[in-house]
Amino acid sequence: MGKLIIPPRIKKGEYVGFVSPSAGPSPLAMHRIENAKKALEKLGYKVKIGKKALQSRGDVSGTIEERVSDLHDMFADPEIRMIMCTIGGNDSNQLIKHLDYDLIRNNPKIFIGYSDITVFHYAIQSQAGLATYYGPCAMTQFGEYPEVLPYTLKYFNREVVAGDDTDHEIPASETWTDEFLNWFKKEDLKRARTLKKNNGYEWIKKGVAEGSALGGAILSVNHLAGTKYWIDPKGAIFFIDILKENDLLNENAVFSLLTDLDNLDVFEKINGLIISRPAGFSEEETSRLKEKVLSFFENKKCPILFNANIGHTDPIATIRYGQKIRLDSSRDVITMV
Repeated sequence: MGKLIIPPRIKKGEYVGFVSPSAGPSPLAMHRIENAKKALEKLGYKVKIGKKALQSRGDVSGTIEERVSDLHDMFADPEIRMIMCTIGGNDSNQLIKHLDYDLIRNNPKIFIGYSDITVFHYAIQSQAGLATYYGPCAMTQFGEYPEVLPYTLKYFNREVVAGDDTDHEIPASETWTDEFLNWFKKEDLKRARTLKKNNGYEWIKKGVAEGSALGGAILSVNHLAGTKYWIDPKGAIFFIDILKENDLLNENAVFSLLTDLDNLDVFEKINGLIISRPAGFSEEETSRLKEKVLSFFENKKCPILFNANIGHTDPIATIRYGQKIRLDSSRDVITMV
């Protein structure tokens, strides 16, 4: 793949557009949308909301045509500088063969989100050549009560806001949480989530490596195997966002999915691996997961970092796809180059 188009950074006074290209919980938790809008406005931005972004049709926010239309409208709107997904879901893969990639290529702007938004990141990069961002969503991070977590905001700003774009290090956060206070009963408005002490990065394999950022939520990455949207991970620093979902993703499923990636020779091709802090697992389950990860990658040679601030636990860092990343276990840091 050729050199990626890097969209212009956003400036104060410019517009952020909200879209819901997958799940559609907005009508049941409108205060999260309102909190996100206020948070971004407080930072100096303006917000436009997609025509269908605040509706719900079962598990998704709208028909395929409605969700595609919202995305196209946002890319075509000259005022929009950043397109932020309200949340992830499980159905982004329904849209990717319907997108106008010429429109996207000709109107480069920041596109940001995580979880199954991974599918769009791969599709937009592979088909439009545009670098996108694995990072905060509106409802999940910017809708946080009483405000977005400082670590999340700091590394969001470092990647997408106009200003300092020099090399910077991303240390482990001091605290973390994956607590869910029921949005739909507005329990999240009663108190801030409880933060736990973070034990820091853990190096499954030590070493130094450099490569371009690639990866995402593990289930979503695997959706793309064998399709035209798949991206060859050769030379990448590959990141994997691991989460638990009832009836969909548990300990055994995670390792089945890792085996899929291994069968695709992903781990033979990459220069280094970053694994998120597992989200939704108990301490006992996380301990078992780590032991299984140690065993799974026992014979791999590249540096492997575990317990990173990516994706489904908070706070999170923002990663631009294709960005050069340096791993260095001796310094215990991730450096964005």
